[in-house]
Amino acid sequence: MKEREKIVVTGLVLLMLLAWLGFPLHHSHRFAGSLLGGLLGVTGSLLMLVPLAYLVVKRNMKLKKAVTKRVSMRTLLAWHIYAGVLGPILVIVHSGHKYNSPLAISLTAMTLLVVVSGFIGRYLMSGFAKEAKAKKAMLAELQTAYDRAIIDVGSNPAAANQLKPFSGFLTRLAAGLFLKDSEPEATTPTTDAITLVRLAESIADVEYSIRTHENFKLWFGKWLKFHIVISFVLYGLLAIHVFYAVYFGLRWFE
Repeated sequence: MKEREKIVVTGLVLLMLLAWLGFPLHHSHRFAGSLLGGLLGVTGSLLMLVPLAYLVVKRNMKLKKAVTKRVSMRTLLAWHIYAGVLGPILVIVHSGHKYNSPLAISLTAMTLLVVVSGFIGRYLMSGFAKEAKAKKAMLAELQTAYDRAIIDVGSNPAAANQLKPFSGFLTRLAAGLFLKDSEPEATTPTTDAITLVRLAESIADVEYSIRTHENFKLWFGKWLKFHIVISFVLYGLLAIHVFYAVYFGLRWFE
């Protein structure tokens, strides 16, 4: 289900980008003020408010408890994602690709930035989190195997003696090469020593990978704050746009 959601949302984001890039081919000054253009604008604006509702529910514990009795947070997140992409698509179509004012340009640019940043945070960053979890499970298995290998090598003096020349920092880096090539006809003690070195190298690699993922996790926290801030900037620009649209639109009835 999650994989299908990712494919659908990716397609919608690409559609939004294509709709925005269509302004060299299509440019209509009157479409935004037409009946169809107006309906698209109103519908798109309402859809763009759905993510704001999710944000409020998620951070208000009392409201969250009351809402989740009827609708799960997972369902609300799905509404948040789909509405957050469909709304901008309708709004961009509503514009008729008429970007001839600072407000229109700012609103369009901020819409694209919010959607793209949300898409990256939802699927790219969550992919890193999932991979980090798998790495931690792998590290636990390697640690267990390493502890067993330590016991095996410790009970075998020949294998322990083979590791003594590689106790230093620099020699330890080359231990795998020397242990591998020193005796073509590897005996069991040599194989135990090689296994211990290989496990140590694997643990170091996985630990480095986990630290890298932890750094991405820190950046994810900064991304989330950035995404929320630019979302409120977008809502501010949208409110100004709606105000001017209503103000100048109602003047025609005077």
